[in-house]
Amino acid sequence: MYSSLPVVGKHLEPFAGLTALALWGGHYAPAAVRAARNRRSVAPVTSDGPADPGGRGAAGLVPPYLLARGQRRKCLYSSSIRYGDHPAQLLDVWRRPDLPPDAPVLLFVPGGAWVQGTRVLQGHMLLSHLVEQGWVCVTMDYRVSPVHRWPRHIADVNAAIAWTRANIDQYGGDREFVAIAGCSAGGHLAALAGLTAGDPRFRGELAEDADTSVDAVVGIYGRYDWEDRSTPTRRNFQGFLERVVVRRSQSRHPEIYAAASPMARIHADAPPFLLIHGEHDAIIPVDEARQFYTALSAQSRNPVEYSEVPRAGHAFDLVDASHASRCAQEVATFLATTRKHHGLRQSAAAV
Repeated sequence: MYSSLPVVGKHLEPFAGLTALALWGGHYAPAAVRAARNRRSVAPVTSDGPADPGGRGAAGLVPPYLLARGQRRKCLYSSSIRYGDHPAQLLDVWRRPDLPPDAPVLLFVPGGAWVQGTRVLQGHMLLSHLVEQGWVCVTMDYRVSPVHRWPRHIADVNAAIAWTRANIDQYGGDREFVAIAGCSAGGHLAALAGLTAGDPRFRGELAEDADTSVDAVVGIYGRYDWEDRSTPTRRNFQGFLERVVVRRSQSRHPEIYAAASPMARIHADAPPFLLIHGEHDAIIPVDEARQFYTALSAQSRNPVEYSEVPRAGHAFDLVDASHASRCAQEVATFLATTRKHHGLRQSAAAV
């Protein structure tokens, strides 16, 4: 599947996202059909976000991606803010109009197989739920392959983190607590950013004193291993990286793949992590998330949590309202607990 994506020139860059959808749509569409057939078990949602999973309502029959426009319209505070000089380096800020100052902050990184990185549609139920809980949320675009070679993707994520650390107080956010979350390829980028703050290979044009650290990481059906070639599926994925994303062979440049693999970058001082993955993910098999959780838990001194969504496939939050609602609530609970502990540590350090 991955190996069929063509390498295109600069003049075809706008079509990269369509290519990604063509490749992945065959996996998303069946999930949407299953969700529609099982609509009685789908949790109700409104245009504002998750509702009581035990309730009833017509909105609960609507796939989450169809509610995205309304959620964005209600929560969007400022749009298309530049966090860098490249035209793709744009972000949106979501927040409540009545937000008290120093609200906690989440930066969301969209997925799309590293060939599509747009802030439109993805993560909107999660973001709207957090906004209702009093968070400032930032969602970003970033440069993608095949026009832009790795590590432009992660350099842009770090640039967005640095922008958030430096500027989010102007939007009511607390610069002292910035979490990051991402889905699919965005989950990989979020995990990698959380594990490699300060790595000069991933800083792009950032100033030396730019702060790219994060206080918590949420990976949602993410890809965490860029080295394993042990199965045909894994070899196909590595071939996709070699031809489209990195455009260098793994055999000749193993150091690039090791540096970009969250599995290989685990360390004791990793920030708190929450990993969420679907049991029946056909794009990124659940074993990868389980293995990453086990390895990270064994080494990190900070909390590492794992949640597996029964019977869920890839991109479950786009097609199944009950899964999207559960995911949003679990992320909110994890982030609230992490921020509370972060505040206690800061208070203790100040004494």
